[in-house]
Amino acid sequence: MKNNLLILCVLISASCAGLSRKPLPKTYVVQRERESLYVLDGKEEKLIGSLGNLNHATMKFDGNFGYVLARDGYLSKVDTVTDQLVKKVKIGKSGIGITFIGPYISVVNYDPQSVVLLDKDLNVVKTIETGSRNVGVKVFENYLVFSLMDKNQIWVLDANKDFAVVRQFENVGNLPFDALIKDDKYIVGFFNEAAIGILNLKEMHYEKLVFKDSHDKLIYKVPHFGYWGIINNLAIVPLVAEKKLLVLDLNTTKAVKEINLIGDPVFAAVSPDKKSLIVNYSGEKENFISVVDLTRFEKKQDIDVAKRVMHLRFSPDGKKALVTSYFDNSLKVLDTKNWSVTDVKKVATPSGIFIKGMKE
Repeated sequence: MKNNLLILCVLISASCAGLSRKPLPKTYVVQRERESLYVLDGKEEKLIGSLGNLNHATMKFDGNFGYVLARDGYLSKVDTVTDQLVKKVKIGKSGIGITFIGPYISVVNYDPQSVVLLDKDLNVVKTIETGSRNVGVKVFENYLVFSLMDKNQIWVLDANKDFAVVRQFENVGNLPFDALIKDDKYIVGFFNEAAIGILNLKEMHYEKLVFKDSHDKLIYKVPHFGYWGIINNLAIVPLVAEKKLLVLDLNTTKAVKEINLIGDPVFAAVSPDKKSLIVNYSGEKENFISVVDLTRFEKKQDIDVAKRVMHLRFSPDGKKALVTSYFDNSLKVLDTKNWSVTDVKKVATPSGIFIKGMKE
């Protein structure tokens, strides 16, 4: 009887250990200097090459396919079951953003100054000339929304009306450069102005909020909005020039709190359970990440983890954090219980991390 109980305990322990070592979902890492994606699928590692200039590249998933937009205007369709390149087309000289709307893919370009609509087999359906570099493309219901950097405008297109421009908002701010969407609010940041703009897409009402402290000193500079942390109605905004995170209430558009950091923050990623946030840095603290407790909105610890941290992301279950190290040529996996490095994969000049099945 004792031997049977011992065997049962061993089996249960082994089973639990197996669960704790559950592999990551299929993960794609941009190899910036090699025009390729590194693919981690369980223990299997693959490469997908010939994707174009992957500086600031982005990848979006739709069903069993991933779409990779390269900076030099190539759009590639990848089969995420076989990890084979299905098709690659060139739709411009400088592509900057991609999203899905209904059966279409929308790509915004710097050069040529246009927005291109394609079907999901990468056939061009429509090209919209804007006369400006275009950024911050987002979708709300049947609306396609984006900002025009060189015209200081926001355009709203209606997919139900053959993507006709149904609203144009003028003089929204000085050089819009990125945006996020939260419920019915399109939130845009400006490169040359310490402010954000909020467009309510239900009411088609726009307002701009300028951020200043009590001494009337401009304190705001926004990194790419895709890496703001969002928790319910709160946005966690990296304040680059101030070495802080700003907690911003999107409903009241008021600052709730500031969190002091050790350097200039770049990306802020929120854990799936909304209890933790990790942030990386540019400049002298680029080897560090910091962990922030979101139950108290306080910085918990700083970790010297890698040489130039380029990107970071939580696993879907929140038990792991993934970090790319550009100068270490590695993808590092951390256990979020104790923030120790549990695995290292060799990846050449890695930057962006994209996990299949995980909401962007």
